[in-house]
Amino acid sequence: MYKILIIEDDTSMAKAMKKHLESWGNTVEYVKDLAHVITEFTSFDPHLVLVDIMLPFYNGYHWCSEIRKISNVPVIFISSASDNMNIVMAMNMGGDDFIAKPFDLNVLTAKIQAVLRRTYDMAGKIPVLEHKGAILNLNDTTLVYEDQKIDLSKNEFRILQTLMENKGKVVSRDTLMMRLWESDVYVEENTLTVNIARLRKKLDGAGLKGFITTKVGGGYIIQ
Repeated sequence: MYKILIIEDDTSMAKAMKKHLESWGNTVEYVKDLAHVITEFTSFDPHLVLVDIMLPFYNGYHWCSEIRKISNVPVIFISSASDNMNIVMAMNMGGDDFIAKPFDLNVLTAKIQAVLRRTYDMAGKIPVLEHKGAILNLNDTTLVYEDQKIDLSKNEFRILQTLMENKGKVVSRDTLMMRLWESDVYVEENTLTVNIARLRKKLDGAGLKGFITTKVGGGYIIQ
């Protein structure tokens, strides 16, 4: 079935929604640390998000906007602030539906199922890789870190993707060479060094100094 993430500061309500939605065969989690929602979002990689408007630290509009920077996953707002202004704001911020509190759990389930059918019959979610707050979008070859969007060249993207897919493991230069140039065209090994240097410069400029570590005689690693 589907993975659903709940962003709700009322823990008892979040647990009730989780239990009900799991009874329909879904995998459900609710955010434990409401100051770092995006970290939990990328780790869980949900098919759909339920988010309240009134939250500690940042409101639901903020988190919907942050999610929209990296993913087209459907977002449903759930809130007692159901006046027209909030409903319009929720839609303008990228929300896919709005459910007013209090609501019946069966109505919630029906709404969720309708959004999931519309979304995944037509298009898939945008895949991302995340490490230490850096989010690599696999569809548009960009890296997002602390509200900065970093454009990467094709080679820089492939290097970073390979290292993030193998984070915690040393990736040899030979492996990176094969990943970068998956063709019969010969490329000098020095080209890899140049691309690594350019990528590191971009990462350093974004505040990700030391993100890629060199292992002498081995290759490179992200830890």
